[in-house]
Amino acid sequence: MADIPTDDRAREGLFGFLSRRRFLKASLVAGGAILGVGGGGLLALRGRAPSVDGLRVLDDHEYQTLESLVQVMLPATDEIPIDAASMDLPRAFDAFLTGEPEHNVRDLRKALVLVEFGPLVFDKKITTFSRLPVDERTEHWNSWGTSDRLLQRQVSIAMRKFFNLVYFDHERVWPYIGYPGPSLKRQRGVTP
Repeated sequence: MADIPTDDRAREGLFGFLSRRRFLKASLVAGGAILGVGGGGLLALRGRAPSVDGLRVLDDHEYQTLESLVQVMLPATDEIPIDAASMDLPRAFDAFLTGEPEHNVRDLRKALVLVEFGPLVFDKKITTFSRLPVDERTEHWNSWGTSDRLLQRQVSIAMRKFFNLVYFDHERVWPYIGYPGPSLKRQRGVTP
């Protein structure tokens, strides 16, 4: 005859071996493993960024994100046929950050992580911003400016303001926008 469970074993049910303590311990181990695999997956999804010499605040990944952003924010056009990527605007951003308070730098870093993983977080695409094809990256970034999410709009506005400032302040752009250069240079007879 088969063993008939005693009343104690019947009450314990199928998972009677799993005490509350064992359950919590197993949950913590499983949760840690999931976070580790998830975090490792995000790092693998992000990939390796090319090494950039001379950065003072940004790391290679942040520089790559900004470079990808500049490419879609300031493309060469018929009106201004200058490739903004050739102007190394992310390096200007890095130089700007050297004088900023630590909390501003920390917030910027969070914004750059959000931009980089934006396609995954907001569009449910298994890729990062820097790895999107240019047309998809452009569409994704443009959607930030009109997003229902305040945080996306704020990041979009901040990035656009900064990069427009450094882009249009560059002497190579001035002839295309009709700016003759600083008046002090003009007074001294120095042309840009």
